[in-house]
Amino acid sequence: MAKEEGLDLIEIAPNAKPPVCRIMDYGKFQYQKSRKEKIQKSKQKKTEIKGVRISPRIGQHDLNFKAKQAEKFLNQGHKVKIEMILKGREKGLLDIAREKLNKFIEIIDLETVFEQEIKRQPRGLFVIITKDKKQ
Repeated sequence: MAKEEGLDLIEIAPNAKPPVCRIMDYGKFQYQKSRKEKIQKSKQKKTEIKGVRISPRIGQHDLNFKAKQAEKFLNQGHKVKIEMILKGREKGLLDIAREKLNKFIEIIDLETVFEQEIKRQPRGLFVIITKDKKQ
């Protein structure tokens, strides 16, 4: 029947009893399938994790500049990973570094939510924040 119509016989469900087959143009089917996938992919919202690095010795002006940068990323809908880089003896002063990191988050004017709490990593501390959805 498929050859008479100039179409292909495609097995849809081989494990079903009896197996399910369909008569259709396979090239057209593949094209429509790829178009649907492309449309679904374009409708997905993509969020990136943007990064901001600070150190415990950072000056107030630089801290404000980095805070504005983080606000810009949050307003664009991205998540922001704030890294506190510690070097040498600074690694022994984790409590001061945590305070500085919390101060930095308070400087950001937006309502933020912690995606991940403050965590320790080999080179210092980091936290991932997002903009509050209720805003």
